[in-house]
Amino acid sequence: MTLEIETMTPRWNSQGLIPAVAQDATSGEVLMLAWMNEESLELTLTEGRAVYWSRSRRALWRKGETSGHIQQLVDIKLDCDGDTLLLKVEQTGAACHTGRYSCFFYDYSGGTWVAEDDTP
Repeated sequence: MTLEIETMTPRWNSQGLIPAVAQDATSGEVLMLAWMNEESLELTLTEGRAVYWSRSRRALWRKGETSGHIQQLVDIKLDCDGDTLLLKVEQTGAACHTGRYSCFFYDYSGGTWVAEDDTP
């Protein structure tokens, strides 16, 4: 028998943040991991597009605000522990600051991490 809790609220870490995984809503490919605070989560829910918290700039970060590579929110879920968010998004352009569609492009091979060849 499994115990399910009917409702859950986000469990923020000691910095007031929660990890947010962005996933392509159609393909299921994991695009990136970012962080959210309460304000960025509320903005994401009200605006319908991904808004994160930039730890390096210590400021809100509307994904694609300068690049045009936005993430339209399709669905959002909170995990069973309440400590991780999953955003299913429609990605326009690249999710990664390197220009790649996904931030996850290094394969482990022969004891080292190697960038995968993404040429057609």
